[in-house]
Amino acid sequence: MTHWEAIILGLIQGLTEFLPVSSSGHLELGKSLFNLAEVDLTFSILVHGATACSTLVVFRKDIAQLITGSLASDTAQRQTSQRYIFWLAASVIPAVLVAFTMRHSLEDFFINHPNRVGWSLCATAIILSASERMNPRKQGVSLKTGLLIGCAQAFAIVPGISRSGSTIGAAIALGISREEAARFSFLMALPVIFGATALELIDLYKDGIGQGATVSWQAYALGAVAAFSSGWIACQWMIRFVKRTKMHTFAVYCLTVGVLASILLA
Repeated sequence: MTHWEAIILGLIQGLTEFLPVSSSGHLELGKSLFNLAEVDLTFSILVHGATACSTLVVFRKDIAQLITGSLASDTAQRQTSQRYIFWLAASVIPAVLVAFTMRHSLEDFFINHPNRVGWSLCATAIILSASERMNPRKQGVSLKTGLLIGCAQAFAIVPGISRSGSTIGAAIALGISREEAARFSFLMALPVIFGATALELIDLYKDGIGQGATVSWQAYALGAVAAFSSGWIACQWMIRFVKRTKMHTFAVYCLTVGVLASILLA
């Protein structure tokens, strides 16, 4: 992997983690574009970790408010913050269950098969389009809606199925305001991204740290910086986009890329 390939893959990871177009799917397509047999595991860990750190920066005030609120002396404020944290924690459960039971089989099915990623991108297009066509009764986040959004996030473990697209789409379809849908989606992503990074670290440890490394430390650094910078920009942009615009544009994009990948990369 060259320095430029590392930068481009880092940019792809950071941008597509928050845009509803599937980061895992686009990484597979990027890997195919550069004719890389596999993405170095250490590199994958770094770009995922950098993306999660960009989320921490964007939502630092929200996270600080939740933590301080959960410890506040005011009972109402403390209970409100603790409930929200509990809903975020509950929303992660479905993804954890799927990750520990189906992760490796899904990776084996999609790795080095970019045409299959194309099928999933087409499914993402359907999800995005369908969510915008629903007109449910308006409601806020609750334990029930948090678990349902969590199920959508679990579905997105499939490469090509967008995590942010599935969770934001599910939240909007459940009647949650667009602004709160984006906020909850990105906050619930933090434990998932850090958890995925931890699983990759375990795999790296089992394989032997440093074994099979094909990337220089400069490429590692460039990829991580690219992922952090593009993730920071994409996260902020996506929050503003969801507030005022429907996601049909991304549905058209996913469908187009999905069809092309299914045909040209078969």
